[in-house]
Amino acid sequence: MTSRCTIYHAARILHAGGVIAYPTEGVYGIGCLPDNEAAIERIFQIKGRRADAGLILIAADHGLLTGWIAPTETEVDRLLRPVDKPTTWIVTAHPSVSPLLTGGRPTIAVRVTDHPVAGALTLATGSPLVSTSANRSGKPVAMSGLHARLKLGRQLDRIVHGPLGNRTGPSEIRVAQSDAVIRAGS
Repeated sequence: MTSRCTIYHAARILHAGGVIAYPTEGVYGIGCLPDNEAAIERIFQIKGRRADAGLILIAADHGLLTGWIAPTETEVDRLLRPVDKPTTWIVTAHPSVSPLLTGGRPTIAVRVTDHPVAGALTLATGSPLVSTSANRSGKPVAMSGLHARLKLGRQLDRIVHGPLGNRTGPSEIRVAQSDAVIRAGS
């Protein structure tokens, strides 16, 4: 299990503008705080990914997403309904959210995570985290802290080690307004 000391040290790195790797429900992710555009741009550079793709925000609870989303009533209903697997929802973004997070769209992808390490990081920072798979765009995703180190090396400021959740790949992505599946999850 990941220690509280490790979580708080990672939170300090995030608050200082760092980019870290950490376990999620099904893959290792990399992330930063969503209000730090320089760190977000680093993530795009690390991954070799275009900024118009947008990014996912994760949080331990819906309250941490306040100020980042402006969901419609239908979107709220879908966000709050119980799900049996990790689900990322595309919802209406708050008007002040950076286009680096939304890919220039009026929506943003969010997920309430039940992963103990990822959730603890959001609680320790008091913020959602940007979350994207720990890999270079188009390459296999890291499934451990060691794989994240081998794939992304010194470009990361910290790797928080811990077990993955019980999934075998990225989360399902759905459009909250219509419930349409964009990406099937594991």
